This record gives sequence, C-alpha cells and structure tokens, in this order.
Amino acid sequence: MAYLATRQRRKEKLMSWPAITEYPRVSIIVPAYNEAVNAVNSVNNLLKTNWPNTEIIFVDDGSKDGTYEKVFNAFKSHSRVKVFTKPNGGKASALNFGIKESNAEYVICIDADTHLHPDAIPKMMRHLTSPQPPPVEGEKNLSSPTGGGREGVVGAVAGNVKVGNLVNMLTRWQSIEYITSQNFDRKAFAWLNAITVVPGAIGAFRKKAISAAGGFTTDTLAEDCDLSVRILRQGYTITNEHEALAFTEAPESIGMFIKQRFRWSFGVMQTFWKHRQVLFTKQNKALGWAAFPNILLFQFIIPAFAPVADIFMLIGILTGNAGHILLYYGLFMLVDAAVSVLAFHFEKEKKSRLLWLLPQRLIYRWLMLTVLFKAFLKAVKGELQGWGVLKRTGSVQATKEAYTVA
Repeated sequence: MAYLATRQRRKEKLMSWPAITEYPRVSIIVPAYNEAVNAVNSVNNLLKTNWPNTEIIFVDDGSKDGTYEKVFNAFKSHSRVKVFTKPNGGKASALNFGIKESNAEYVICIDADTHLHPDAIPKMMRHLTSPQPPPVEGEKNLSSPTGGGREGVVGAVAGNVKVGNLVNMLTRWQSIEYITSQNFDRKAFAWLNAITVVPGAIGAFRKKAISAAGGFTTDTLAEDCDLSVRILRQGYTITNEHEALAFTEAPESIGMFIKQRFRWSFGVMQTFWKHRQVLFTKQNKALGWAAFPNILLFQFIIPAFAPVADIFMLIGILTGNAGHILLYYGLFMLVDAAVSVLAFHFEKEKKSRLLWLLPQRLIYRWLMLTVLFKAFLKAVKGELQGWGVLKRTGSVQATKEAYTVA
C-alpha cells in the first residue's frame, strides 16, 4: 500500500492541469435526516464555494427534529438553494431524489454535517471536465475496465475527508485513522483505478456514470461503496483528489462511534457479498485481484482472528517467550508507525499528533473489533439495519490552518 500510495503521489505531483475557462453547472446534493444542528451552517458553507455555477439541492428525508423547517426558512428566498422534503426512505433514496431534481451534468454528493474548503469543488471538477486524464511520463494505468466506450472517462472523484471536531481523544483517534487508513488506502488504490468508496462526505460524479450504474441503491447500508464498485464495473475511472478537503463531524461518544462504524462495516460486508462474483475475475482485474481481496483479508478475515492472536501472545509472554514476542511486536509497531508517518507526510499534517498512535492502536482497535463482531452477528442472523441517527453537536471547524494542510 505504501508503494502504491507513493507512486500515486508522484503521479499527482507531475500532473499539469489546464486552466479552467468554462464552469459547467454543478448540483450539490445534500441528503439529511435529523440534522437540524448542522444543516443551516453546512448550506451557508456551500454557498462560499469558488465554483460560480452551482446550485444546492437540500433533501430532507422525513426528519423529526425540524430540519426541513429550519433550512427552508433560512433559504426560501435564495436563488441557488432548493429545499425539499420527502417521506423517510434512507440516504440512498434521498440522494436519488436530489439527483432527479438536478438538471446539471455533474453532481457533488456530501453529508449534511460536512463543511467544504472553498476550492474543493474546482479541485474535483478539473478531473471531470478535462477531456482526458493528463498524461504522466513513466506511469502506467493498471486498471482493466470492461469497455463500453468508457475507458479513461472519469465517472467519479473522491475527495479528502478530515475530522473537523478534534474535541476529545476519540475524535483524535478517528482523525488518525482517516489519514493513515482511509485516505492513505484511497490514494494507493487510485493508482490501480480500484477505489471502492467515493466517500459520502465529499464525492463528485458525472451524472451519466451514476445513471449507467443504476443510481444509488437501498439494498446495502454502504450506498457510497456499492455505487463506486458499480461505476468501476461499468468501465469508468474513479480518481482521487487529495486537495479537495471536506471536514466532517466524527462521533464524540463511544456509543455513537460504534453505531456509525457498525453501519459502515455491515454495509461494506453487504456490498462485498453483492459483488462477490468480481473476486479473482479476469474482468475488472484491479477490483478482483487487489481491492476485493484487500477487503476480504484485512477488513474481515484477519481482524476476526485478532482476539485469538492476542490470547496466544499473552500465553507466550506468561510462559517464558516474552523476549521473542515483544521483539516481533516492537517491529510490528515500528513498521506501523513508519507507514503512519508517511501518510501524515503526504498530507502535510503535524506529525506530533502521532503521539496518540500507540493508545489508538491498543484501545481503538478493540472498539473496531466490537463493531466487526456485531456486524458478523447481524449478518448470520440475516437481519436488516436502517439509516439510523447520530447525535450531532455542530462542532465542526474548518479552520484556516486545516485549509492549508493540502
């Protein structure tokens, strides 16, 4: 992953983007359910974008906390904001509703708690409006699209999600994970054209690609992951734009964290099973031989055996093998720290924040295992799960310092 991420970073640094002379219309789709705390501030933030030809389509999905009334009253006279409400049907249905109301060729899908950097949309749109991806000398594209005349056509662009509420230890741990795991992995898989998640917090799409893939579906909890995989399977390219910054509100309590991550984990599990025929196929080689094995091995199989490994480690320490075990564990932590430093270096983040890495690896890991086994149990029982509600505090801060990290 470090090798691939390094190659992708080199490729990004060598890219020469043409100057933007035309600004096609862009619709920003904002689905919301019980987001009264954040919604008005989020829409005000979106109005500050540096892409002049935008409209904001806010879709309330049957909220019960007055979200629709707040947003409608705040923007009912604004020419660039359209506010809708619909019966509750889940995030995917709200996104589809908003896309249907759009007449634009391109859409930006974001979460209602997200604040965008003013340059985020221009940074993503350059991938979609350029006739072809800028050539980079010495680099090869290892993707294997299915054809249909879409080879090299960018269907979606993944932005760079940051935690915008560093208010306690839990949110700081999540910030480290976003940088060292989610964003780092996305950069690596971008080189292969195998990004399996265009994040719900910030993603740009060619509307034709969404239509070709069948739109957002309601049969998984990871609608963003499912759509991304289907766009790739249609032969489109999904690119990564690390300079398109989005600041999201991470859960501030353990209960809300487990609730959010269970939805993510269970949703990815559903998506993997839905597209299991991709695994080890000749078509979509990057998906079948890199991205999907990575999901299977490192998100499900190895973590499932982690508690057993910990038990044997304790037995080994107590039976006289502490020296060997601690040596290997120290080497593991050293490699882990080195990759984390590399990820922070790529995003020009303060490396002093990595002081939280050791407690994060020791404690946070067990929270993630709790989520994983909860998802396994739900899958075995064959139960379904709804969109759910996270308690928001409205504490996202897209600071000037954060704006300069890219």
